[in-house]
Amino acid sequence: MMQNNETVLITGAAGFIGSFLVKRFLKSGYKVIGIDNINSYYDKNLKLKRLEVIKEYSTKNKFSWFFYEINIEDKNNMRKIFLETKPQIVVNLAAQAGVRYSIINPSSYVKSNLLGFSNILELCQTNDVRHFVYASSSSVYGASKEYPFSEEHNVNTPLSFYAATKISNEMMAHAYSNIYKLPITGLRFFTVYGPWGRPDMAPMIFADKILQKKPITVFNHGKMSRDFTFISDIIEGTFLCCLKVPSPYDDYKFGNPSILHRIFNIGNGNPVKLLYFVELLEEALSIKATKVFENMQPGDVESTYASTQNLEDWISYRPLVPIKEGVNKFANWYLDYYQ
Repeated sequence: MMQNNETVLITGAAGFIGSFLVKRFLKSGYKVIGIDNINSYYDKNLKLKRLEVIKEYSTKNKFSWFFYEINIEDKNNMRKIFLETKPQIVVNLAAQAGVRYSIINPSSYVKSNLLGFSNILELCQTNDVRHFVYASSSSVYGASKEYPFSEEHNVNTPLSFYAATKISNEMMAHAYSNIYKLPITGLRFFTVYGPWGRPDMAPMIFADKILQKKPITVFNHGKMSRDFTFISDIIEGTFLCCLKVPSPYDDYKFGNPSILHRIFNIGNGNPVKLLYFVELLEEALSIKATKVFENMQPGDVESTYASTQNLEDWISYRPLVPIKEGVNKFANWYLDYYQ
């Protein structure tokens, strides 16, 4: 593979989305710098295995891949990495994730999602980064009943501290872009699923319990729907957004054109009832689930539904993987990896 002499720095590189994005950039000839603190929020072995897969992939194809195990809150060491590697594109996927965990451990969200994020912003600004892309979340829409969720909607009523930190990230990025004319793109991810997914999310939890023939808990008595988006669709959309740098000359439908900060939903645009998702998973695993129905959890929302029109206008993004195909791919990987 011919290198294109450009460097991309990806935080959260051992994560679900991060590990796939690393491989996407390597495949396209970029030198990739990965950063992750390998924390214990969920199974470290899964994170280490993702890194092992990346290392094998990069070694086999002679790609340029370098990894640093540090916290993004560690500004001094982050500064050294920026100075040494001089990235043109920076993608911040590192964050303390999880709506429910933010209820019991909010301080970890302050450290990573606020302090760590502000460090990345400052380092991008002081190191002439051409484009900064960061992960936001569909959770910023709170309990909005205005479907589909559009980037034009107000997002000032978060239902969880996690969502509040993501709204804060968007505000911080907007201010930096305005003050320093730094091109920034924020991506509101909608329920990403697929192989190598996070164990704290419903697909992995359900698959584990179904295979162990343990009851699965279905909240809000099953009256839930999610805009499930397969990992390959998320990765391609994110990759194309990284390559398209906002400029003052963009014909853009909303926002102040003098501010180089763009926010996009990145989802499937086709919400699926949670019980139907479970049915597909039962079919793919060839086991019926025992369901326990309970009330809605604090901080959770009944439905998510992305309008992806703005992203389609921006990069011609269209999700390609239908839910049944995606669930089958996830189930096949799960059976192979865990059994």
